[in-house]
Amino acid sequence: MDRRKFIKTSGMAGMAALLLPGTVYSGSLFDSKVKVGLIAVGMRGQVHLVELLKRDDVEVTAIADPEPRMVEMALKIFDKHGKSRPKVFSNGDYDYRKLLDRKDVDAVIISTPWEWHHTQAVEAMRAGKIVGLEVCGAMNLDECWDYVNVYEETKVPIFMMENVCYRRDIMAVFNMVRQGKFSEIVHGQGGYQHDLRGVLFNDGESAYGKGVNFGDKGFSESKWRTLHYVDRNAELYPTHGLGPVATMMDVNRGNRITHLSSMASKQAGLTDYIIKTGGKDHPNAKVKFKEGDVVQTIMKCENGETILLTHDTSLQRPYNLGFRVQGTNGIWQDIGSGGFNQGFLYFEDEMNHSHKWTGSEDYLRKYDHPLWKKYQEKAEGAGHGGMDFFLINDFIECIKANKEFPFDVYDLATWYAVTPLSEKSIEGNGASQEMPDFSRGKYKNRKPVFGFDNYG
Repeated sequence: MDRRKFIKTSGMAGMAALLLPGTVYSGSLFDSKVKVGLIAVGMRGQVHLVELLKRDDVEVTAIADPEPRMVEMALKIFDKHGKSRPKVFSNGDYDYRKLLDRKDVDAVIISTPWEWHHTQAVEAMRAGKIVGLEVCGAMNLDECWDYVNVYEETKVPIFMMENVCYRRDIMAVFNMVRQGKFSEIVHGQGGYQHDLRGVLFNDGESAYGKGVNFGDKGFSESKWRTLHYVDRNAELYPTHGLGPVATMMDVNRGNRITHLSSMASKQAGLTDYIIKTGGKDHPNAKVKFKEGDVVQTIMKCENGETILLTHDTSLQRPYNLGFRVQGTNGIWQDIGSGGFNQGFLYFEDEMNHSHKWTGSEDYLRKYDHPLWKKYQEKAEGAGHGGMDFFLINDFIECIKANKEFPFDVYDLATWYAVTPLSEKSIEGNGASQEMPDFSRGKYKNRKPVFGFDNYG
């Protein structure tokens, strides 16, 4: 039977299974390697490509990208790793559809501009290709429902590729939460607090942080990402902050987000940057950006917890995602970029009610997550401080072992939905927005799967 038809008609045996019973799945659908196609091989896609090419259980058989410069960069990565060059589809924006038609592609990783995610992911599921989808926020709620409906129709799984959940200090804190170190969790914070001005105005020619062009004159992300700042005022990038906190609060697995409210500051940072860098007479100095420099979104969970997200990418600032986990017995505050020594902890009883922070390093090393202990050596040198190894490893190993993805379609829909809901809330001056239950009640009985080495 054709592999694609086999996937579509077989259905899921249960929530613990990815597609089919493991003995049938591993023997019938995969030989020795998972065959992967990449839709988009820009800067993010190339990071995934490197991690895939390091593995002996993966073959990257095809890539699709309309940008010749990016294709050539990707092909050089194949050469560097001594791997055979893939079939290339670069004849326009829709040539990726030929990749989806290929029988030598079992799964795809989509790293395209945000506005393409919905179309490409839905088409890939309908083509029977297991999907790894990069992060962003949805354009509207209909897209979120489409992900869910197409998955439930086709039973082709989709993986929400949120790498920050795998950051070493975050996984250590996650381990502490699971062991009850914070007792009852009450509040969490996170966000995307990262000076992106050099990314948003990168022309590919000027030194980083010196360009002022975007759109047609831009390079890489500045070709498309900056246009979202022109057209939208929303929490544009919710998953980095929400994903890790959601795992600690069992969102969509016994708990769920019910409502959110968002507010945005005025926009001044991007205009100031353009004037300082390109001069007040530069045409882009007159562009009206809708996106507020600082967007904050507060969410309420069914079990009573609150989550605060901050989107802050248009002003000068050091990188820091601003995580905070607070329970009845302790609090962790992240102040850096992921190191064990870049955060603070306080446990009232252990610290004799001193009301003084302590450095996090000793605690986080003590509670280092078992997966980091097991795979630390393999993760060395991987993108984003090793996070990208774990991301790709979970994607491939879950496919091979026929195990449920740690972040699935219901997580994807919920996390993506924050963007259009926040946009509507900001338009209504902070009006509360109801978060749909994309699982249609299944969240009540779904069990946590993130953080378990359940495939080896």
